[in-house]
Amino acid sequence: MDWITIDAARHAEAATLPKSIEIRGWVRTRRDSKGGFSFIEVNDGTCLGNLQVVAPAELSNYADEIQKLTAGCSVVATGELKESPAKGQATELHADAVRVIGWCDGETYPLQKKRHSFEKLREWAHLRPRTNTLGAVMRVRNRISQSIHRFYDEEGFYYLHTPIITASDCEGAGEMFRVTTVDLDKLAAGDKPLDPSRDFFGKPTHLTVSGQLEGETYASALSRVYTFGPTFRAENSNTSRHLAEFWMVEPEAAFFDLNDNMALAERFLKRVFTDCLNECSEDMAFFDSMIEKGKIAQIQAVIDKPFEHMTYTDAVEKLTTCDEKFEYPVQWGTDLQAEHEKYLTGLVGGPLILTDYPSSIKPFYMRVSDDGKTVAAMDVLVPGVGEIIGGSQREERLDVLSSRMQEAGLDEKEYWWYVDLRRYGTVPHAGFGLGLERAVQYVTGMTNIRDVIPFPRTPGSAEF
Repeated sequence: MDWITIDAARHAEAATLPKSIEIRGWVRTRRDSKGGFSFIEVNDGTCLGNLQVVAPAELSNYADEIQKLTAGCSVVATGELKESPAKGQATELHADAVRVIGWCDGETYPLQKKRHSFEKLREWAHLRPRTNTLGAVMRVRNRISQSIHRFYDEEGFYYLHTPIITASDCEGAGEMFRVTTVDLDKLAAGDKPLDPSRDFFGKPTHLTVSGQLEGETYASALSRVYTFGPTFRAENSNTSRHLAEFWMVEPEAAFFDLNDNMALAERFLKRVFTDCLNECSEDMAFFDSMIEKGKIAQIQAVIDKPFEHMTYTDAVEKLTTCDEKFEYPVQWGTDLQAEHEKYLTGLVGGPLILTDYPSSIKPFYMRVSDDGKTVAAMDVLVPGVGEIIGGSQREERLDVLSSRMQEAGLDEKEYWWYVDLRRYGTVPHAGFGLGLERAVQYVTGMTNIRDVIPFPRTPGSAEF
């Protein structure tokens, strides 16, 4: 008996398969015909569509089991795959046996035939991947993740696992989750402050906001590395674009300048988007039809069109002289908001890379330009979303880095190992970060970032 996935069964030529195959999955619907058959729609998560199982009344468990199947039941069906006379499906399974593995109470099962809002589905995060939309999102998320690894492997980058627990704040914003083994109940009941030297690591430690600093360390030895793992922000933000826990891919390359960095980012995005269109065509057609009209054409345009380049200063000039009314005022020295980024991509009609931001609004590690006012930073903007990648050429000059750390109020002694990289064989180097969830949002057209991660972590919510 050959077991095959429903994806394979739906796209196979029936004549090429063995006479008897087995499929496994969960019931979506069942309807009984007057001719003594039941038609069971089964899905196993490997594709968007279901496989129709035709179960005849002659089956021994037809009356007491098959005719009692409801949405959510798990089954194993065996039989012959045949061409289907029905519209919208190439094949169907003519069953010689349907075995019920797990029953599902149709009265209490939350995923009924009516459409639920995405907000409501978040309450059933353990069941929502069984829906068409969330199943498609997770398949696309998987494809993007696989594409990321393939791309960097082909580009000669080594996959690096950077620590999740860290004593350094890469962004300098201080929005980090504290890691401790101290009994907080006893601490709250007492009157003594926490002594970090008596904690597990002997110093204050946090969940990482980025693997960049550690990535720079290994890029200074292996030349090209990338990290891909969870990162955390203790930012009390309840927007559709922010999570407390999310995944980030961060390449770092020695002997790279800003131009090399921009070229890598462009190749990277084009590759990931191409893989999604080529290898998730059914799911992408679903998103194009049901979530955001024109999504495939928008992504194809990003693949086909060279990325435009613009300095931050030029962008501010365009924003302050246009007729558009923005919620947030724009002036040189302030960070750009999503509304500004969306306007700029609309202005150039495609993806845009902004460069040369004011040093005052960027972290200490970005390379200071010759004008002393800007840094060699870049943000990659895509239509409809705005920023999807942020990066920079790093400051490789010891004296300049020390000065920037002082300006940021950072204790150089706490970053002694990072400073050492400039002391022992320093080289120009650059890198960037891509939030996986932002990328999945863009590719799928999903409007809320909580719907593109399996179990969203947001302020006040750590369910499941």
